Amino acid sequence: MWLYRLILALFGPPALLLRAGRLALTGRAEPRGLAERLALSPPRPNGPVLWLHAASNGELASAKATILAILSRHPGLSLVVTTNTATGRTLAESWRLPGLVGRLAPVDTWGATRRFLQAVRPAALIVIENELWPERLVQTAARGIPVFVLGARMSAGSERAWARFPGIARRITDAIAWLSAQDRDSARRFESLGLNKDRLGPVLNLKAAFVPDDAPAALPFPRATTLLAASTHPGEEEVILTAFASAQASNPGLRLILAPRHPRRSAEVVRLIADTGLSFAVRSKGQEPTAQTLIYLADTMGEMDRWYAGAGMTFVAGSLTDRGGHTPYEPAAHGSAILHGPDVTNSAPAYAALQAAGASVQVETARDLAAAIIRLADASIQKEMAEKARDALSAADPASMRPFLAALETALSGKPAADVHPARA
Repeated sequence: MWLYRLILALFGPPALLLRAGRLALTGRAEPRGLAERLALSPPRPNGPVLWLHAASNGELASAKATILAILSRHPGLSLVVTTNTATGRTLAESWRLPGLVGRLAPVDTWGATRRFLQAVRPAALIVIENELWPERLVQTAARGIPVFVLGARMSAGSERAWARFPGIARRITDAIAWLSAQDRDSARRFESLGLNKDRLGPVLNLKAAFVPDDAPAALPFPRATTLLAASTHPGEEEVILTAFASAQASNPGLRLILAPRHPRRSAEVVRLIADTGLSFAVRSKGQEPTAQTLIYLADTMGEMDRWYAGAGMTFVAGSLTDRGGHTPYEPAAHGSAILHGPDVTNSAPAYAALQAAGASVQVETARDLAAAIIRLADASIQKEMAEKARDALSAADPASMRPFLAALETALSGKPAADVHPARA
């Protein structure tokens, strides 16, 4: 652990400064970025406080149902949400939930972590998925603050990497009071790294509990002939636009909502759309789509529910490149037919269930995607696929959240940390 601390102390702050300079030079400066990452201006909420950390947009969106459940049970609670990205922080703030404060996560150095914990004084730390930063977890647990890890994911490669540093791995697993893995293989791997079995909760996939927003504003074109390309990455927009242009030539009623994963890429994506020669509008410029708009660039944060609700078909991106694909739970919750590329390793069990049920369509090329769009632009087909998807993805047991909520209840009650042990929750 001492070597880890030395490396982070020596190279962490300089790396942050270089990153901040690079972002500033490219016009992507993060407001308050350095101050928040170094915990120089940490929040100082009053009353009981909970700290929740998620890597970025996808992880945070998957935790929304959990956040709502916690706040409904503890209306006076202050919730400090940290993420590794400015877009994640923006998403948290866009929910405008009472008591929620969004921040960039402190860098995992001894000093920044200590300053953050001293200011926030959380009753508990909730970590979403696989954000297992050693300094953060060890210092939090050392203060008697229970650490909960929800929907934890541990790949075989990550297990091998952690196994090379058994000392740090053991410090991390010893710091965890309660962990729910998102699949049984991950649970087994955490045990192999030293997590006590009695600190292991039931398998819990947070994404299965996705909660859509109520009644988003309608779009001016039919849902059945509208495709959403959700959370696209570089190298995917070209394929999607080529496929859509081909399909739209065959079916002029088709419309495309293109939502890049990172809105900062808006100018780049605008150039790609312009090259198609098709009419388009840009959300970040305040332009609302009309019935004549063929492509709508949804380059803002916090509005994905509106796009899902307006699209009868959703291409789940991150799956045409080597990024492992994004979650299928959001389009399934909105009753949108699901298309995806071949790389779905991040949510492999969910996609395996969809494929087995005939509830999604896998494509690999622009030609594949164009053909799928034309075939799926039918309300009856979309309804059938959506029903199959809901059934295929409904295996998550809602009761699996209860042990976590019980343990958290104990932590927020002010009892000693030892009473938060999962075996007693």
